[in-house]
Amino acid sequence: MSTINTNIPSLVAARILNNNNDRLGLSLERLSTGYRINTGKDDPAGLIASEVMRSEQIAILAAIDNSLAADKIVAVAEGALNEVNALLLELEALVDKSTNSAALSDDEVRANQLQMDSILDSIDRIANNTSFKGKKMLNGTMGYVTQGVGTEIAGMNVTRARLAEGQQRTVTIQVASAAETGQLFYSSGAATIANSVTIRVSGEFGADTVSVLSGATLQSLATAVNQTRELTGVSATVTGAGASSQLVFSSTAYGSDAFVTVEAINGTFDTTNPEGTTIGTDYGLDVTATINGLAANTEGLEASIRTSTLSLDVILSESFGTLAGSDTTSFTITGGGANFSLSPTVGVAGMESIGIKDVSSASLGNGSVGFLSSLRSGAANDLNSGNLATAQRIVRQASKDVSTLRGRLGAFQKDTLQPNISSLQITYENTQAAESAIRDTDFAYQTSELTRAQILVQASTATLQIANAAPAAVLSLLG
Repeated sequence: MSTINTNIPSLVAARILNNNNDRLGLSLERLSTGYRINTGKDDPAGLIASEVMRSEQIAILAAIDNSLAADKIVAVAEGALNEVNALLLELEALVDKSTNSAALSDDEVRANQLQMDSILDSIDRIANNTSFKGKKMLNGTMGYVTQGVGTEIAGMNVTRARLAEGQQRTVTIQVASAAETGQLFYSSGAATIANSVTIRVSGEFGADTVSVLSGATLQSLATAVNQTRELTGVSATVTGAGASSQLVFSSTAYGSDAFVTVEAINGTFDTTNPEGTTIGTDYGLDVTATINGLAANTEGLEASIRTSTLSLDVILSESFGTLAGSDTTSFTITGGGANFSLSPTVGVAGMESIGIKDVSSASLGNGSVGFLSSLRSGAANDLNSGNLATAQRIVRQASKDVSTLRGRLGAFQKDTLQPNISSLQITYENTQAAESAIRDTDFAYQTSELTRAQILVQASTATLQIANAAPAAVLSLLG
């Protein structure tokens, strides 16, 4: 049929040409952008999956940045603590040198004390001035906030507590069995000692020899023992009266590491332990306690737990830790701590929290041995006080506190932050690879599609030209 009003072959050729132009344009778009999916119509399901993965990638990158920032914060704190540690070593040296009193003049002692005061000032300055982006780090600002702490707790350090926003955590401590000192008993059937005797008294800190003559009172022997209690770690008291008098030797500390030994060097001096067995040495007992229902690690009056959500160390008061039975005390952790979000998903599960205690001279040490600030001029344990053994124990406890904190921060860097950064980087790589497989252009395939589309466009253009020329053949019929 020959018609000129409707050219069906031309319409078909034009439709096919349009389709081929669309394919050519799609190939050019994908090759120029590098993406297979540029609009939702390209692949609706693929677009949804790739956008979800892009969101995950952004969260992963943010978590990596958070972890790197946390590592820098911890590095700043650890560097400052390193300086505090060095100052404490100098302080130890000054205390040790000052014990050599016979070889020191008064001027040298005053000079040593002046240097100690300067060291303590430097420690306080570091504690108060160490900061990261304006946030103080070693003055207790990054420690945990507690309330309701009773007299049953003599000292406490919360090192980790995971708390959701606005959440609090109650800590309950229950004493199951009491802490005990090492104890030995001597009875002579009178308030005096029948025979001259020389005994050697030994404890956790050292030993001393004491001699008394026949007829000396038990109280005089106790007084002689107590004169060196700071050096030996053993004290003595007299109980009862007359024939019921009893001399009690006790370690000054509690726990299985504390002990008392009484040996007769000259004469006879038999002692018994609390069970009535004749023996020359007796050890104390550690307190047995639970914290939030978990068996605590204990040493003397100290108790601690380590879990993924709560880690703390407490020193129980003597009145509480030596009570037998099921005595309890509780307090609440209301907030604080240094909180780091290390996961792509916001929440408690992806948060790590660490407590950084105050390292000023007023906080280093503990209630049992004393605090570092007591070594200042005019304080209870300065060089003129004569309490150099106590001063040394305080300095060593302070060094232990700082070293323990440095160790925790180092472990947090090495075992938490660095593995987390490596893991997140690998996750980011794999997520990008998965998103690339969905969204990116396969150039090898798409260039072949471009070539095909170009040829088809050229062919369909030529075909349309032929189809448009076909109606002109009708003119031959009119001649």
